[in-house]
Amino acid sequence: MTAIGILGVTGRMGRAIDSVATKAGATIAGGIDRDGTVLGDHPNLAALAGAADVLVDFTAPDALEAHLDAAVAAKTPMVVGTTGLQPEHHALIDAAATKIPLIQTFNTSLGVNLLRGLVEEAARRLGTDWDIDIVEMHHRDKLDTPSGTALLLGASAASGRGGELFDLSRFDRMQKGPHPREEGGIYYASLRGGSVAGDHMVIFAGDGERIELGHRAESRAIFAKGAVRAALWLAEAGRPTGRYAMADVLGLR
Repeated sequence: MTAIGILGVTGRMGRAIDSVATKAGATIAGGIDRDGTVLGDHPNLAALAGAADVLVDFTAPDALEAHLDAAVAAKTPMVVGTTGLQPEHHALIDAAATKIPLIQTFNTSLGVNLLRGLVEEAARRLGTDWDIDIVEMHHRDKLDTPSGTALLLGASAASGRGGELFDLSRFDRMQKGPHPREEGGIYYASLRGGSVAGDHMVIFAGDGERIELGHRAESRAIFAKGAVRAALWLAEAGRPTGRYAMADVLGLR
């Protein structure tokens, strides 16, 4: 069975992965957290990377470089599910993916990744006179805004319009002052409260009509199941080095 090493083992996702791995046909090689908490017999990051068939990282952006270095040193494939990544983090991921197979995703849910395709197609078919807004809500403790999944959906919408995420995205509603809407812009709204696992709605608003494409996560287990599925796919024998996405895992491209 594939042995998964969990980076961020005491976090919400780390605990969820630990609880679903066996049913999915995997085992847990161990885990480690930034506060020094260790699960299993491997006392540090290097030891865990060497013992695992694949690493799964749901921690924080400032921990990513060390985790990638350990994975590369041990030649261990890695799933990066950490959100809040900046361009410099993606550069580190690109560099690591020249040496190991690696999946980077903001969301491991099957439903969300199917939703991405629907959003891209809608954006491609509808003109820029249709306004695009992405509304997301998460639990009160989620820090990054907008969510990584909202940005993932924004990237799909931007791709459908033949552009890039940060060229078309507009975040100025989160700042003071008047900000007239720009035609073709992709706008975001973020809500935080309660224990919401993750709600996302992409709204295409035209004159006299509206299309709403959405997804609601009712349990964090859906993300853990997707992460384990991605880990099992990544750890398959003969997987070439490179940077992959959930679309590859699901056979969508």
